[in-house]
Amino acid sequence: MARAYLESPIGLLRIGTDQRKLRSVRLVEEREEEMPNPVTGKAIEQLEEYFAGKREQFSIVSMPPGTPFQLQVWGMVKKIPYGKVATYGQIASAIGRPSACRAVANAVGQNPALIFCPCHRVVAAGGLGGFSAGLEAKRKLLTLEGVEIAEKSPFSEKFLFTFEENCATI
Repeated sequence: MARAYLESPIGLLRIGTDQRKLRSVRLVEEREEEMPNPVTGKAIEQLEEYFAGKREQFSIVSMPPGTPFQLQVWGMVKKIPYGKVATYGQIASAIGRPSACRAVANAVGQNPALIFCPCHRVVAAGGLGGFSAGLEAKRKLLTLEGVEIAEKSPFSEKFLFTFEENCATI
């Protein structure tokens, strides 16, 4: 697997790809030997544009490894647009498993492709929720996207994404 690194506003990101697809984006403490390829270069370019406020959607193809349930959850997470948030419960309902909030939260936490699969946009019903890369990183990413952070209260309706109204095919 090819890998490259990007110093970002949330810390050092390691980008892992194969010859055609993005496989992972993770926050790491230190660099290892870089082994870039054209896909890592494209991923870095798109991340730099995102952090500069010039990109809201990614065009790079990602294929992180995961269970069928995780892939289903991550597919829903990818539908949450820039500048919006959705709750774990909304995702559970959207995949037809309304009582699976905890399982959805676990799947979101296992997302290996930070930012490209925007798990930072998934929040708890009562506020910010958790984030595998840390809450400070989640705050920075949401702030970058113009979302007003609600620490211990629900997010404003203007930032909530509704799957039923916005996804014709779920």
